[in-house]
Amino acid sequence: MMDWIEYLRALPAHEPVAMISVLATEGSAPRGPGTRMLVTAQGECGTIGGGALEFRAVEQARAVLDHPPGAWRVQDYPLGPLLGQCCGGRVRLLVEHVDPAALGWLADAADGRVLVSQLRPGAIQRHVSDGPAIQVSARGDRPREGTRLAEVIGCWRRPLYLFGAGHVGQAIARHIGGLPLRLAWFDTRPVFETIEGVAVVPESGIEQCVGEAPDDAAVVILTHDHGLDYRLTLAALSRPPLAFTGLIGSQTKRARFLSRLEREGISAEVRARLTCPIGLPGVVGKEPDVIAVAVLAQLLQLPRAAQMQAVAA
Repeated sequence: MMDWIEYLRALPAHEPVAMISVLATEGSAPRGPGTRMLVTAQGECGTIGGGALEFRAVEQARAVLDHPPGAWRVQDYPLGPLLGQCCGGRVRLLVEHVDPAALGWLADAADGRVLVSQLRPGAIQRHVSDGPAIQVSARGDRPREGTRLAEVIGCWRRPLYLFGAGHVGQAIARHIGGLPLRLAWFDTRPVFETIEGVAVVPESGIEQCVGEAPDDAAVVILTHDHGLDYRLTLAALSRPPLAFTGLIGSQTKRARFLSRLEREGISAEVRARLTCPIGLPGVVGKEPDVIAVAVLAQLLQLPRAAQMQAVAA
């Protein structure tokens, strides 16, 4: 999520580089606000969506390299016939010649913090703070000298609380890279202490991990023990609603768990929050990697709350 920052950190001081930032979009656009790519005379890192838009933007980026470090311009692109595209959207870009002497803010950059950029004559002054972000429009007056921009670094990632480090759990962890998900992974078996990322917790306190999950989290339960699965399911349904409560298992397992939950006084409305079996409908196969991809695709379909979508630039 922060590849462009890592690239800047590793950039040789003598190599001129331009940066393209998506400030705002309207309608159908290939990438959203906060997306960046870096361009040198010979190469590129990242993408703002490809196609004619990216081709034109890269041309502008290489052109700005002919100007002194710190030079910048704001460009608007309607995604219509002039670009040979039919998306119908609109994109506002910031194109700049990165000044290597003005990268001190990189030391404070971290996922979730706010990057503040002040547009100055022939320069962009930046620092990192803790907010708030500022939304930018794709229409109207373009940002000009004196404009202050503030954006969340990285992008919002849904917390995924994964219970179980067996074959399916490991497959999910393998495939999560590059997705807008933040993994918190738990198991009760000490044998999994050697797997990076797994938190081995006592069985007596594992329900507490469910209680600590934020409301926008997805909880996915796939432990080695049906009794433990039930306890975790009950804990997930006994707290304020989560974005997703998923349980691995068959229709028979689902029926048994729902019946037991009913006997324990869990209302029909709350029981309806349980997703079991898990995985995108229509994806068949019981191989761990197939299940993992189906589950991750299902999580990517979850709606985001409006406050989670805002990435200002």
